[in-house]
Amino acid sequence: MILTLMSDTMSVQEYLAMQGSGGRKKGSPEHDEQVKVFEWAEITSLKFPALKMLLAIPNGAFYGGHWSVANRMKAEGVKKGVPDIFLPVSTNELEDYKCGLWIEMKAGKNKPSEQQKWWLEQLEKQGYVTRVCYSAEDAIEEIEDYLSFNQD
Repeated sequence: MILTLMSDTMSVQEYLAMQGSGGRKKGSPEHDEQVKVFEWAEITSLKFPALKMLLAIPNGAFYGGHWSVANRMKAEGVKKGVPDIFLPVSTNELEDYKCGLWIEMKAGKNKPSEQQKWWLEQLEKQGYVTRVCYSAEDAIEEIEDYLSFNQD
């Protein structure tokens, strides 16, 4: 199961169990799940330093209703459809070498858009692993599976 070999970290279930509403306003389910992934990565980076390289892509971000910010980000190269999370760590498996892991987070019954599907397909053609995940637990499992390629 998840993180069972890591004595100095917590399992996904332990991590998610300690999450509570804490009086916070209800946010976007996708956002909330992605936040959990990055909180887990921060804790687990003590065991897997490669997790320090995990990053978010702000393509779907709401910029407080300010079109000037959205237009500025677009001018800087932000593109629709790029997956939400990227782990720029290559695998060590020569026979199945991969350049990194991209994750598109979804919630509920949401499905990837045509632009997102295009990006996922193009990234796979370039040697990346791509996944669509519907929860923090799914994303964490995919990250752990991917990082297991790097274990000697």
